Amino acid sequence: MELSHLRYFLAIAQAGSISAAAKKLRISQPALTVAIHQLEKELSGTLFHRDHSGVTLTSVGEELRRHAEQIFTLIEHAQEQVR
Repeated sequence: MELSHLRYFLAIAQAGSISAAAKKLRISQPALTVAIHQLEKELSGTLFHRDHSGVTLTSVGEELRRHAEQIFTLIEHAQEQVR
């Protein structure tokens, strides 16, 4: 699992849409979609419910969100401790 894919996942979850997250991340929407599809394939699960108004997390997505937030918190703490 790539950290960049987790960052992308969290950005989408926070923004509520793939296009809004792509703008925030300054990457193309198709590239972001491909990354999320790769993450879903790797995890063998659907992370988002997609509809015309945006996206919401599935139960699998909610679980991954909790873990991803913990991972990035640990990374921040490690960076602070090393500095």
